[in-house]
Amino acid sequence: MMKRVVITGAGTINALGHSVSETLTSMQEGRCGIGALEFQDVDRLSIKIGGQVRDFEAEGRFNRQQMALYDRFTQFTLFAADEAIQQSGLAFDGELATTTGVVLGTAGGGVSTWDDNYRSVYEDGKNRVHPFVVPKLMNNAAASHVSMEHNLKGPSFTVSTACASSNHAMAQAFQMVRTGMATAMVTGGSESMLCFGGVKAWEGLRVMSKDACRPFSANRKGMVQGEGAGIFVFEEYEHAKARGAEILCEVIGFAMSSDAADIVMPSKQGAARAISGALKDARLNPEDVGYINAHGTGTAANDKTECAAVADSFGQHADQLMISSTKSMHGHLIGGTGAVELLACIMALRDGVIAPTIGYEEPDPECALDVVPNEARDAKVDVVLSNAFAFGGLNAVLALRKI
Repeated sequence: MMKRVVITGAGTINALGHSVSETLTSMQEGRCGIGALEFQDVDRLSIKIGGQVRDFEAEGRFNRQQMALYDRFTQFTLFAADEAIQQSGLAFDGELATTTGVVLGTAGGGVSTWDDNYRSVYEDGKNRVHPFVVPKLMNNAAASHVSMEHNLKGPSFTVSTACASSNHAMAQAFQMVRTGMATAMVTGGSESMLCFGGVKAWEGLRVMSKDACRPFSANRKGMVQGEGAGIFVFEEYEHAKARGAEILCEVIGFAMSSDAADIVMPSKQGAARAISGALKDARLNPEDVGYINAHGTGTAANDKTECAAVADSFGQHADQLMISSTKSMHGHLIGGTGAVELLACIMALRDGVIAPTIGYEEPDPECALDVVPNEARDAKVDVVLSNAFAFGGLNAVLALRKI
């Protein structure tokens, strides 16, 4: 018998705030966290904007030994995990420790560590690097440190599926709790690619905007990178209920698909299969869904493909849906993006506030859906979806319900 799965804790750090409450307030106010990038050699880049986390003092939070082990993406993860676990009220000892694990998503892992050490070896001519470079940059570093910090001894690993990494990770965590493999799971994702090499690599794709992220707007010019983390506690419903936990919402379904088509160009059919699969897994009818947090990158190819996939999956109900992209505010967090965007889904269910797509200026006939332009909207919704469609044609969609 499948078990019900609920979210009992949430934490984040991103360009919109250093906590869930700060982030949701920023989303409600339609703030833009995208601005001028600040790091070494930024003047050598043609792309000089991003959703950078400001005023994060890692040195004051972590000791010298920890700083030698924690890349920026790990620092963000630990920061957000502390908030999520504290909110959940769980203490991981005894049997609960052995039946709780960590599944996190990241696309690049320790990109800043790669960048710093390539510079040291190739530019500065040094022949030695720190002995902890490998454990600092490896993709599973954040998951491992969360498990050690909070005594989580259950199934723990990292998922890396480009821009769908955190949605794939949260889907795996959901399945583990739903099938009884775990009592609870700490899950989500993080990314920190905002360094010279990280941005320079993305420049090469020629999909980046130099001024703003304007998803679904006819004059959109491309995506804007962001950084940060979103971490959640997924817990078995009866376990949460028995201890009187505050429940944020229920996770009710997911689906994953592969386009099997092109390494960078998205497929309407692949995205539609993931959306329809999530509806089927959650036993939903199209008319049950009130809001979709879109992948919405602000590229011409993604936005029109996603809108077409939504239209195909929802038929006549597509005109009644609200769909928005919060990437317009916090940027594209690559492997961590779905996790931060899940906060907008929770806000829609709990608070009845739909996060807007800011920067919207001109209607696009190929994106003719209600994209909640520029201003947040009060609306009662009971079911939402969160889309993530990645390079490589890897898609993951989550379904959540008010409880």
